[in-house]
Amino acid sequence: MAPDGEQVGIKPLPEALAMARELGFDLVEVADKANPPVCRIMDYGKYKYEAAQRAKESRKKASHVSVKEMKYRPKIGQGDFDTKTKKVEKFLGEGHRVKLTIMFRGREIYHKELGERILDQVADRVAHLAKIEVHPRLDGRNMTMVLAPDKKAQAAHARKAASAEADEVSAATVESGDAVTPIDAGAVPPADAPDEAPTPTEAAG
Repeated sequence: MAPDGEQVGIKPLPEALAMARELGFDLVEVADKANPPVCRIMDYGKYKYEAAQRAKESRKKASHVSVKEMKYRPKIGQGDFDTKTKKVEKFLGEGHRVKLTIMFRGREIYHKELGERILDQVADRVAHLAKIEVHPRLDGRNMTMVLAPDKKAQAAHARKAASAEADEVSAATVESGDAVTPIDAGAVPPADAPDEAPTPTEAAG
């Protein structure tokens, strides 16, 4: 095949190589299983560069979504719970799925409801970001649940937050406005009234 894709027919290898050299290109085998094999005259260096660029663009567009894991204990303190759950929110906001793991020790395994309660609390806290993809289930001595980002919930939360912010700005504008004190119209002297009223003596004179 010629550089423009036109078929030039079956040629002996030496003749095909000579044609490629004459055009300043390379002779590249593109279908070795065909009989006879199919070759194309092309700029192989340029072809490799363009193929690498296409692969690079594909990697950029590909979504690399990983699964993060956050571990909790059945008797976790409120402070640790808040810290871990904030990290879960961060992961979900970045587009990652999150596997929640409740680790039971000893006889804690007989109180599965403690683990379920924690998982429910986490799910409630991140309901504006995620949905439950895999519901709680026992895995050996652990209980696991998987959360996945929920774009609809995130969009609704963003709209609600924007609306609340707009309301706050509007309320702040009203509060910062100049207050107008009502004035009794009857107490305002006419424009042509003298600055001081004459005393009775002056009026008699």
